Amino acid sequence: MLSVFVPHATAGLVVVEIGAGSDDDLLDALDRLLPREERLYRHRHGSPGHGADHVLPLVAAPSLTVPVIEGRLALGTWQSICLLDPNADNDVRTVRLSFLRG
Repeated sequence: MLSVFVPHATAGLVVVEIGAGSDDDLLDALDRLLPREERLYRHRHGSPGHGADHVLPLVAAPSLTVPVIEGRLALGTWQSICLLDPNADNDVRTVRLSFLRG
């Protein structure tokens, strides 16, 4: 098993198809779910819309687990693990990987 974790309050992980427009669809859906209008959030420090960044873990958890079979991630044909972080205030991120032998 592979455990993936991002130790950041404004980042999450998703397993999605990327490419063929899916990347933009994901970001557009995120904007609809978590609009960046300041008036909607009490958390208002940082860049405009930063309050939405801190609500992101409601839709994208900071960790996920993926099975590993014969040394390969057992993802579907079009699936990828992606870091989702709309926070423009911090361009440095840490991703922690842990492997558990089965």
